[in-house]
Amino acid sequence: MPSYALIIIETPMSKEAILKDRLAHRAALTQWMSARAAEGVLIGGEAFDTESIGAVTVRRIDQTIVVEPGPHHDGPESLGGYVLVRADNMEEATEIAKTWPPSGETIEIRPLWIAPS
Repeated sequence: MPSYALIIIETPMSKEAILKDRLAHRAALTQWMSARAAEGVLIGGEAFDTESIGAVTVRRIDQTIVVEPGPHHDGPESLGGYVLVRADNMEEATEIAKTWPPSGETIEIRPLWIAPS
């Protein structure tokens, strides 16, 4: 069965909701993860530490490696984490993403590439 990444993008609205009640936010995510595990579609996932350690971006420009503090994209939205799920197709992965707790995050869905063995 194909696998998909649900990429969690924090928005100003979701960041505000998390700061307002972090415990409720984490409880909702734990409940969501448990439900997807019970359905047999959850592979795993992690939240990014977006508050205590800043991101670093590494770029290769021609033959020069450039290391820059901060995220690749500097804007009001940031990567919050990811969840990996099994789904028969993009439509099924989309239906799984639509069950994400309503806390204001945006979910981007990407199919995973499987390296040939």
